[in-house]
Formats: sequence, structure tokens, C-alpha cells
Amino acid sequence: MNLRVLGIELRRSVAPWAGGIVLASALAFLYLLNGEWWQGTTAWTAQWTTLALWTRGLLFYLWPVAVGLGALQGLRDHRSTMSELLASTPRPPRHRAAASAGATTAALVSAFALVLLVGAVQVFGNTEYAHLGWLPIALVGALSLVAGAVLGMGAGRALPSPLTPPVLAMTAFVFTALLHSTLGRMDTTAQTGMPSSEPNRLSLLSPAVQEVRHALLTFPAPVNAGQAIWLLGMAVTGFALLVAATRRGRLLALAPMAAAAALALLVLPSDPRRILVVDEAAAAPVCDGRVCVAEAHRDRLAGLAGPGRDALSRLHDALGEDAPDSVGENTTVVPDGVVPRWSRERVLFTFDDETVADARGEGLTAALIGRAMVPGCVPAGWSTLGTDEYARAVAVAWVVGDLTPLPGTSKTLSAEIDAQARPVWNELKALPRSEQLARINTMRRVALSCDGDSLDALKGGTGR
Repeated sequence: MNLRVLGIELRRSVAPWAGGIVLASALAFLYLLNGEWWQGTTAWTAQWTTLALWTRGLLFYLWPVAVGLGALQGLRDHRSTMSELLASTPRPPRHRAAASAGATTAALVSAFALVLLVGAVQVFGNTEYAHLGWLPIALVGALSLVAGAVLGMGAGRALPSPLTPPVLAMTAFVFTALLHSTLGRMDTTAQTGMPSSEPNRLSLLSPAVQEVRHALLTFPAPVNAGQAIWLLGMAVTGFALLVAATRRGRLLALAPMAAAAALALLVLPSDPRRILVVDEAAAAPVCDGRVCVAEAHRDRLAGLAGPGRDALSRLHDALGEDAPDSVGENTTVVPDGVVPRWSRERVLFTFDDETVADARGEGLTAALIGRAMVPGCVPAGWSTLGTDEYARAVAVAWVVGDLTPLPGTSKTLSAEIDAQARPVWNELKALPRSEQLARINTMRRVALSCDGDSLDALKGGTGR
């Protein structure tokens, strides 16, 4: 296929419209809707991997659109009533199919690449951590659009009806939705005893991925390889349907997709914990003395080092030998519903913590002290306001000498915390120093073990 033929196809097919729709709808979704893709360390412009994963998330609706538009393109010969004429020409059907599929492929890949380029320009300015591990994730995303469009083209030619494009697009959407709900999930029980669910390997047959919940998570090689196999089989089936002239040929054309699905399920991981894994290179510690961050957040170390050392010094003055001796970003990712485990020797934090994310100077020191004293026992994936927040406010006040709101706390929340924490703080500071230290030590034991009520310990109880 030469450039002249490709140019004619681009002018006379739906390929330019397909690329334009994908590009415009993707950017409109990202920029006109304010969602999780703009927030914290998992923002789509924060890191290279999150950029690739969020653009893959857009395929939840972009992929059905590509399938439907491909089916519309596949109806072209039938609509033109030229099927018999084209069949009588010496040019092999595969040449015509390649020209049509090539134009659509070029348009869709270009649109997807432009979305990535828009994000990449912003990622360059937001992080110093550069790597190529995100490329396989993005390439599989581009391949999914191509495979969906070619499959739609083949189906449109095999089933030349005006109803084929909308029905096929809706079927693709339902397929994707089912793989992210019932078919792609298995029921489990969280550590808290609450019913939960986890993705299974079937969910990985969906071109789209679920929302990004941690900046250090990525797809391992088996996931990228398995998805690529499945999508290549889909593309081969679509192309075979485009050139098949008999019913038997169309039935045989389904074989590559079926074989690819079976092979992909053998390659894809069966353990839900191996679907998204921590990127070890991104999570590698980078330290300034006793203060460390993950490699992916190296650019934040300079602003953290001073407040981190200050926090350790104040904690040592207040707690003596029981004080932690280092500060480090928490790179452990636990499943949803699991209560995190904390270290007595190390202050663990994340940049997604609202009290740490935008804090500077004394505010950041106070936030780190709060994480050392009461790190929090809310199960992963949950969001709630409880006694840990009240106990943390009192504990920080005990170390720094005054009860003030922590950074990132709204006025409404600050007022609620102050109302609950101030009576406990007033009672605590009225006690002899030895009794204060005893209550603080009891509170820390409860808070670090997540076995009891830390606020009750500050009030003089056992925390049980």
C-alpha cells in the first residue's frame, strides 16, 4: 500500500472522523470533568505510568466507539452497491482490506498518540523520574483501538446491515462493563470481615483499566503480553472477516480470536495480587540522611529533608529512646479493606495524605509528627473521620506545645476536630509529666498496632 492509496482512503473513509472523535472526546473527558485523574500523585499528568494507565481507562468508552466506527467503515462496499464490481477486479481483496484498515489504524493511533503527547508535555514539568516502563501499557492501549476498529470493519462487512454499527458498539460497551463488574470480579472477604471483590484474569481481556489508586503500581510483563496476544488475535479475526467471501471463511476467521483468548488466559496472571504490582525501580528509596522518598518522587526530597529532620528531633525530645529514628515514604500497597501495619522505628507517610501533600516548613513538620504518633488505622480504600484524627491532633499538640489544625484540614473539619480534641488536650496537659508520658505511650501502642481506641488511651483508658 503506497502513500497515494492511503491518502485516498483517508479522504474518502470514516478514518479521519474516527480519529477526530477519539481525540476530541478523550480530551473533553479529561479537561471538562474534574475527577480522580486530576488529584494527588495519581493524576494523569503526575507520572509516566499514571499517564499511561489513565489514558487506558478512557478506553472504557473509546473502545466501543472505535468498534462502532469500524463497523460503519465495513459497510462502505455494501452501501456503494459495488461489491460485485470489486469482486471482478484483479486486485486481491486483501489489498483493498489493507488499505481501508491501514487508514483507520493510522487515524486512531495518531489520535491516541496526541492524547498521550498532551499529557506527556505536562508530565515533563511535574516529575524528574523518567523511565520506559509506561510504554508497553500505552502501546497496548493503541493496539486495542486498532483491534477494535478492524474487528468492527470485519463484522460490518460480514453483516451488512445499518443496525450493525450501533449494535456492535453497544455489545462492545456491555462486554467491557461486564468484565469490570460481574464477569471480571470474584467475591472475597476483606480483613475487616466486610464482603468485597477482586479482579480476576478475565477482567484483563478488557482494553480499559480501572481507576489508578496508587502512583507506584504498574502492569507486569505477563499482563502486557497476555493483553497484546488477545488484541492481536482480535485484529487478525477482523482482517480475516474483511477478506472472507464465503460463510465457511467467515466462520474460520473466528478461530484466531478464540485461540488468542485461550492463549492469553494462560499467560495472564491468575493471582489478583499479580495483576497490578509495585514498580520496584520507582519505589526504590532515595535518601537525604535519615529522610527518604521513593525514586518516583525524588524531586520532593529537598523540601522534605529539613522538616523531616526537625520532626525526628522533636519526637526524640518528647519520647526519648522510644522515638522513631527515620522518615520514609510508604511504598507498601495493601489490598482494599486491609488495615495497614506501622513501624515504631520509622515515620511512614505518603504524598497523597492531605496533611502532607501541600504542607511546607513547620506545617510539614507537624504533619510528620502526626504520622509518627497516630499513623491511622482506616482500612485501605476506605475514607472516614474517626477517633484517630482527634487523637492525632492531641498527640501533635503534646509534642509541639499547642493544639492547632494540621495542614490540609478544612475549616469545617478543623472545627470538629478541635471540639473533640481540646477537652482531651486540656485534661492531658494538666497532668504531671510522668502521667502524660504514660498515656502517650499507651496511645502509641494502640495506634501503631491498630488494636483499640487511641483517643480512649489518651483519656486514661486502656484503649481496648
